Amino acid sequence: MAKPQKPQGQSALLSKDLLTYYRQVSQSPLTVVDVETTGSLPYRGARVIEVSILHASLADGIRHQETHLINPGVRVPAMITRVTGITQNMVSQGQFPEDVWPDCLEKLETGVLTAHNLEFDYGFLQSEYRHLDYTFKRPAAEQLCTVLLSRLLLADLPSRSLPNLVRHFEFDVGPSHRAGADTRACWLLAELLLQQIQAEDEAILLQRFGRQWIRLKDAAAILSCPAKAAQQILTEAAIESRFSKRKNRPLYRRGDVERIAQERSGEQLSVLS
Repeated sequence: MAKPQKPQGQSALLSKDLLTYYRQVSQSPLTVVDVETTGSLPYRGARVIEVSILHASLADGIRHQETHLINPGVRVPAMITRVTGITQNMVSQGQFPEDVWPDCLEKLETGVLTAHNLEFDYGFLQSEYRHLDYTFKRPAAEQLCTVLLSRLLLADLPSRSLPNLVRHFEFDVGPSHRAGADTRACWLLAELLLQQIQAEDEAILLQRFGRQWIRLKDAAAILSCPAKAAQQILTEAAIESRFSKRKNRPLYRRGDVERIAQERSGEQLSVLS
């Protein structure tokens, strides 16, 4: 089977290109991963204290899962214990990184690397392997972020955080913020959404994709113009918008932006002819 060709800058691509990519991924084996850490930034010294790796595919379901508590020799902040339930004593009894990561390498280098907010987990995996003087890198074509996929297919949910999606879909995985439970939750979410990608009619899927809220910079990329010009174009066209909760930046429906881009392309072709 040919490897899926992952689009670069997914949110800035057209829906048909995204659908092609996700349909290819739906045919591929997945390596789902989740890490629990002592902080949010590996370059500031945060380390992985728990990892879970799960191998599965839509064809075969879950084939393997393993979970490790890891003792990287650093303090576990009280805030992390409150969120995860992982205590300093638990970590102190865990395996040392040099005993875990080499054995995990082959498992992490197969299938499509998958996580909910993959950028976070992937960054920590790379950091942990750097501690062992190894460069861990997966091709862009072999990465799947279920946050990005859920934004396409679940655009109108109030939250697409993994704990909220677990509650929404009533996944039976155990408490959130533990690597084993979160990895199973991520797999169940990927399975659910990729099955929809496989089964639903293209027109219905593209309509669902069109409800995604995208950032101004991604809208500008679709419109092939600077962000300020894109904002003016969308405002003049009376396109629906809202502001992001965290950064208070404008967001637009993907379908509206693609429609305006198509109209502008048609106008330019008309002028040229």
